[in-house]
Amino acid sequence: MRTGSIGRGLGLATALAALLVAVLAAPASAGRPTASVGATTVEAAAPASFTHPGVLVSRPQLDFVRSKVQAGAQPWKSAYDQMLASKYASLTRTAKPRAVVECGSYSNPNYGCTDEREDAIAAYTLALAWYITQDSRYAQKSIEIMDAWSAVIQDHTNSNAPLQTGWAGSSWPRAAEIIKYTYSSWPNSGRFATMLRNVYLPKVINGSNSNGNWELSMTEAAIGIAVFLEDRSAYDKAVTKFRGRVPAYIYLASDGALPKTAPGSGLDTRDEIINYWQGQSTFMDGLSQETCRDLTHTGYGLSAISHIAETSRIQGQDLYPEIADRLRHALGLHAKYQLGTAVPSSLCGGTLKDNLGPVTEVGFNALHNRMGIAMTNTQTLTEQQRPAGSNNLFVAWETLTHANNPN
Repeated sequence: MRTGSIGRGLGLATALAALLVAVLAAPASAGRPTASVGATTVEAAAPASFTHPGVLVSRPQLDFVRSKVQAGAQPWKSAYDQMLASKYASLTRTAKPRAVVECGSYSNPNYGCTDEREDAIAAYTLALAWYITQDSRYAQKSIEIMDAWSAVIQDHTNSNAPLQTGWAGSSWPRAAEIIKYTYSSWPNSGRFATMLRNVYLPKVINGSNSNGNWELSMTEAAIGIAVFLEDRSAYDKAVTKFRGRVPAYIYLASDGALPKTAPGSGLDTRDEIINYWQGQSTFMDGLSQETCRDLTHTGYGLSAISHIAETSRIQGQDLYPEIADRLRHALGLHAKYQLGTAVPSSLCGGTLKDNLGPVTEVGFNALHNRMGIAMTNTQTLTEQQRPAGSNNLFVAWETLTHANNPN
């Protein structure tokens, strides 16, 4: 008995020592909180310490852009000139805040919807102009616009309220992050944070079972707001939404005969799924849930996916590897047809509508330049579209911020 007790004691000591070594040798990411799900321990997504500025663009990325613009290098200089010549960079802009922004389907009614989205893009545009030029007039104008809205806005209403909140709520944190963490003074930043928490976050955090671009844009807003608020719970919830939605938005052959469905979608029959996929019953790598609706809405979804993954990478947990195969196939498939390849009759009856818009830079830079994935069609389309401007909704100046950006 005595010998056995000593043996067990030595065995326990050895195990504890091994555990201590493992803990000390673990990477920094192991410091993230964990959550127990059944018998499995799942690493939470939120960082132990948030990186600022850290929504879509980081300080190293901004420094890279600034150096390229100052050197007159292309394509950044032409992209910068395009941005500075736009209405969004105007130093005479007057914000048009409303207490209640009412947005119906197909923008009917449109009470403050365009004004809000464009003021948010302007705040971001001016923040970028501030960082690149270090001219405080741009920072002050960005602050003026954000302060105007945070003093007034109370709610979004009508059928398109969740999507509107997602679009505007994606641009606001980008602007706020740059200003708060790179400019000397923003006295009302706390009020702006309260606006994001009380007016925007509740509308987007629980997602949507509408078309996938809705939930993806709402999730983009949620993760950006979570970074600005340093709200780990909201961040984790947004990442969970993202992980459920991306496989339900982009099909891979490995999914099986039918696309995956998003948690809580209620789609549980073949007919329901095909109807949700715009009547498309033949599935191929990279097909989007909205491909047969039109490429523009598909572009919204792919853009939001790229933006969320980019923010996550800045925050220390890179989601790109999880979604790289889906995103590269989706970008490549849609780029191929936008570039003029004949659409087969098995795809949307042989006809695709509209175009993706200025949405490929972020995903292409991440997948091709950072991860080394060959993306011939996406590269051709991306380079043809430079400098990529704004879609006037939630996408702006991504050739400037992400073209060949190694950071």
